[in-house]
Amino acid sequence: MQSFKVIYARAVKRHGEDIVEASLSRPKKSAALKKITDDRWLAGMTRAVFQAGFVWKIIEAKWPGFEEAFDGFNPHRVAFYSDEDLGRLVSDKRIVRNGAKIKATVENARFVTELIAEHGSVGAFFAASKPENYVDLLETLKKRGSRLSGASAQYFLRMQGVDSFILAPSVVAALVKAGVVDKAPTSRKAMLAVQAAFNTWQKESGRSLNEISRILAMSIDG
Repeated sequence: MQSFKVIYARAVKRHGEDIVEASLSRPKKSAALKKITDDRWLAGMTRAVFQAGFVWKIIEAKWPGFEEAFDGFNPHRVAFYSDEDLGRLVSDKRIVRNGAKIKATVENARFVTELIAEHGSVGAFFAASKPENYVDLLETLKKRGSRLSGASAQYFLRMQGVDSFILAPSVVAALVKAGVVDKAPTSRKAMLAVQAAFNTWQKESGRSLNEISRILAMSIDG
């Protein structure tokens, strides 16, 4: 497996060190994650679900309508939406009227209320997550959330400020070039191999998953 030093050098050669460093995002500290209110976590899940396979700009433009239609994403309200509420939302022009994704929002509200009961707040749950176990966090979202798998889960975590890697095509290409995987990782075994590589690069560089993920991408893209 290639060292992070080699990968970083390749990114710098392509783009220049100043541009590489300026492009990096850093995760929020645990204290900041804890301060994010429960409704904002549900809002983040919903945004990620609705953006999947859709034009992000449209979701962004309609977002105030989403906030209104879903009662400000109050998880305790949304979790108890009835069939009549679902019917109302499917006809609500303020949002993207995708029945499956609307239902997923209600299911994710129930997931959120479970996390509140278990950990005191959703923020406390995510603040306690560890970068070295990021793949396990993705697995939890996939199993307990609704439509929160793959890229949707990864973008949700990144947008919320959780330390995360995103397996965009350029990142996958870099992982293949580094000898970590031979194709896009889909199996548990492959994802654990990716996690192990990121853990090694974290120890080598002292950087976050966010930063390493972006540097991998920049070592490949033009």
